[in-house]
Amino acid sequence: MKIYRVGGSVRDELLGLPVKDHDYVVVGSDAGEMERLGFRPVGKDFPVFLHPESSEEYALARTERKTARGYKGFAIYAAPDVTLEQDLARRDLTINAIARDDHGNLIDPYGGARDLKAGVLRHVSPAFAEDPVRILRVARFAARLAFEIAPETLELMRAMVSSGEVDHLVPERAWQEMSRGLMEQRPSLMIEALRACGALARVLPELDVLFGVPQPPEHHPEVDTGLHILLVIDYAAARGFPLAVRFAALLHDLGKGGTPTEQWPSHIGHESRSVELIQRVCERLRVPNDCRELAVLAARHHGEIHLGEQLKASTIVKLLEKADALRRPDRFELLLDACASDFHGRPGFEARPYAPAPRLRAALEAARAVDAASIAREQVDPKKIAVAVHEARVHAVKRALSA
Repeated sequence: MKIYRVGGSVRDELLGLPVKDHDYVVVGSDAGEMERLGFRPVGKDFPVFLHPESSEEYALARTERKTARGYKGFAIYAAPDVTLEQDLARRDLTINAIARDDHGNLIDPYGGARDLKAGVLRHVSPAFAEDPVRILRVARFAARLAFEIAPETLELMRAMVSSGEVDHLVPERAWQEMSRGLMEQRPSLMIEALRACGALARVLPELDVLFGVPQPPEHHPEVDTGLHILLVIDYAAARGFPLAVRFAALLHDLGKGGTPTEQWPSHIGHESRSVELIQRVCERLRVPNDCRELAVLAARHHGEIHLGEQLKASTIVKLLEKADALRRPDRFELLLDACASDFHGRPGFEARPYAPAPRLRAALEAARAVDAASIAREQVDPKKIAVAVHEARVHAVKRALSA
């Protein structure tokens, strides 16, 4: 038995980045020996084990053979005769196919260290084309490392799109990779990589169609709606905003371009189109509720929030009530972050103050200070309680904003 540290920890170590997790490959062993040594199997049919003390993952060296389309269409062979080089050959990128032995020596049969120095994302072998998730992984690594995609790898990704392999992505895996990409330093590079190979039109056609759609030049000097989205999500990333804010920033302008195959009736406004498309995206990718809810709120209210400096107290209270801000102030704060990202995601606007945010925060604080229970007790007619509470909040907000 020989044990090698592999993958992300070796890559990040060579890049001088913090190493979070360690993964190991075990050569010359089998499941029986691993269990006798106290390793705990992760799954019934998958040769991965947890160390009895550290709980780090140790995988038996294995090869994979394509048997069907999609992420799960593989037959796995794990046995003592599988070599380290064979195991590394099944990996996606050369930079992830580097190992270290227990003496610290690098084993790099596919030139991963060279590609790290050159800043290149390059596939290890033609087997890359057998797993559609790898398209998303390459895009995510582009966002994380700001590396270029090797021309031959980009061409292979395009072929996977053309062949329909990308259409067999499992929704959970697609969301996992895209959400992780949104949390990288430059999420715009993920979107650009997906556009470059044609995958964005398959995975997120509602977003892809925004590229080339003009914006009103007085509001958005960058003109193109898609380019505006890239600036917005990068601003949200630069500020360290959480995933829900970045997802809302990504989708807030859906509907401005319809979809590639759909024309909307003229009576359906942009806001309604946007919400409908966001709901479709979230259903298709099985997006968590917190991300879905914030994206819908941003689509519905970002235009109104941008006018926060001009809104009357009565309009602000209606906005706070529609956004459920009185009950969920923390989520409203995230909504303001998403709107601020939209505002700042324009050339020359990065350092400008987002004036609506402090005014709306002050209004929310004043509205939440109203004692609704006391007002309810004073009302003889229960049907008038809601109106009385609303009016009290309007008066409170008016006083707070005029102070």
